Amino acid sequence: MHIEPGYVSAAKVVAANVGAVGVFLWGAKQQASEFLKNPLVPAKTILAAAFFSLFMQSYHTSVGASELHFIGAMAMYLTLGFTPVLLGFAIGLLFQAFAFDPQDMYHLGVNSLSLMLPLVSVHYLSGKKLFDQKLSKRVSYTQILKLDAIYYTGVTGMVGFWLMIGDVATPFTAWAQFAASYLAIVVLEPVVTYLAVKGLKAVEGNTLVKNLTVVPQLKLA
Repeated sequence: MHIEPGYVSAAKVVAANVGAVGVFLWGAKQQASEFLKNPLVPAKTILAAAFFSLFMQSYHTSVGASELHFIGAMAMYLTLGFTPVLLGFAIGLLFQAFAFDPQDMYHLGVNSLSLMLPLVSVHYLSGKKLFDQKLSKRVSYTQILKLDAIYYTGVTGMVGFWLMIGDVATPFTAWAQFAASYLAIVVLEPVVTYLAVKGLKAVEGNTLVKNLTVVPQLKLA
């Protein structure tokens, strides 16, 4: 989902940076209200950034006009919660740019939006209701697959958007090749997510699990 330097003009990169900062600050404000209920919420954000960085570095390869990554988005979302993962994406990308690939700093806002906006869509279109303890909705493998499909459709759509408004002519086939490559992630990641949620659910009475995850709020099918 990385957009390499040179594809998007400086003016559009600046606009993306402003947008990413806006989304980040909105998420931080959301987390501030959660902090009053659970002071360990910032620790969840650190965990999200760490797991995201680990997942990203574990597998990444160039495909078409961008890169294929194992992001672990839904695994983190259903275990750590919405705002920690939202903020963790940006913090994780910033860390990786400093530690591994400084040229990614240029498109930090672009790449952050490519991950954060699809997560916002997933949360408000389908995911949020799964955390409502007043509902009897249970988290099933099929639902996890649906969340992943929505998320990665958003990610590939965001990459297509950046390429469409970019300054470098990119064949549609290059984007299509990239989008198709994520089908493998949509097949694999739900398995990882379901096993992670199920494993933590089995020990949900543990103090760390209760305080550092949102798993106790979920009902697993």
